[in-house]
Amino acid sequence: MAAIETAPLPLPPSADLSKFVDFGREVKGVNPGTLTPEQFKEIERLLYKHSALLFRNVDLTPEQQYALTKAFDPTAENYGHGNNKTEGTKKSILHPDLKTIPRQPQVQLIGNGTVYNHEGLAEAKLKHPSHTTFHKTRVSEEDEAKGITRFYRWHIDAALYDLSPPKVTTLYGIEVPQGPRQVCRYDDGTGEELEVPLGTTAFVSGKTMFAILPPELKSLAVRSKVKYAPHPYVWMAPARAKPTGLGIESDSLELPLSELPPWEESKIKVLPLLWKNPVTGDLHFEVHPCGALELLVDPLPEGAKREGALHPDGAHITDLQTVRDLLYKMQRPAIAPSLVYPHDWHEKDLVLFHNRGVLHSVVGAFKSDQVRAFHQCNLAASDDPVGPDADDVKKWA
Repeated sequence: MAAIETAPLPLPPSADLSKFVDFGREVKGVNPGTLTPEQFKEIERLLYKHSALLFRNVDLTPEQQYALTKAFDPTAENYGHGNNKTEGTKKSILHPDLKTIPRQPQVQLIGNGTVYNHEGLAEAKLKHPSHTTFHKTRVSEEDEAKGITRFYRWHIDAALYDLSPPKVTTLYGIEVPQGPRQVCRYDDGTGEELEVPLGTTAFVSGKTMFAILPPELKSLAVRSKVKYAPHPYVWMAPARAKPTGLGIESDSLELPLSELPPWEESKIKVLPLLWKNPVTGDLHFEVHPCGALELLVDPLPEGAKREGALHPDGAHITDLQTVRDLLYKMQRPAIAPSLVYPHDWHEKDLVLFHNRGVLHSVVGAFKSDQVRAFHQCNLAASDDPVGPDADDVKKWA
């Protein structure tokens, strides 16, 4: 059997190389659509160790993509948001972005423009999500014409209600329009910006997000859980996001819980802020800030230093603005330009990412006549993520 080779990802000049020592690998010498069980085991280990894997010049059918994705979680069956994708409602903010491959419904066609005769779809009108419809403020049309853009929404692929967050997402580029690079502005008063390839997918490491926190925020993170809203994508649909794409502005625009599709308390997700990597044991800060409703903080363990600690006796934080401000304070440092990997897509690129180890965002804007077609697959997991254990709490709290 030929050895699986790896090489570092092509990091941009903006990247702080010291923070990308373990993050991301290009995998060579193996076809991801036809892996032997031994090869898959090695790919699985590499993915959990490095968070994102890139394969170039891959020919991959929807069936092969589904099989590869499922191999990471063999008892998983449904697409990550459920096989009707959006809880049977047209109100969800995800609704316009997804089209299903008829013979392999767990694989979604995403992109931009109109695609004809594609894998059993006679015609599919695709729309690249744009910050102009989701953020509270927007880049001016003049600036947009000059190639200024934003992160759309930093997120984890997950329904965040009823279904468990997928372990792995696979993204496969089929038609990739080329065009001038764009400048992604943060527009949050920091003056930060990041030069990006057209239509990049941007990734940040949840491991780094935790690692760079000061001790008092590490202590808070290791003791906290987030309670998500029921049907969060319907709940948040009327609200608008921050200019960094990292969470929602608190303008009380969310749908009242009484107006959501029917929901059950038992299906609401309460998940740790930190998810434990099943291979490395590392803690990854994994919160979808847009869907967060409340924070539950455990008290400090016995013997922990109380001086300077936040919520030393524990807390149940239900004020939405407070919840969002606290999460933003913890998550914003990790999306700094030097910590973002913006993937430069080429046709037949396949990217696998550890959906429980990274956050990612769609970036950029296409014109309506620029055709882009990708296949995306993730599966609602067979279990919820595991949080910090007693030793982790003792170490970081």
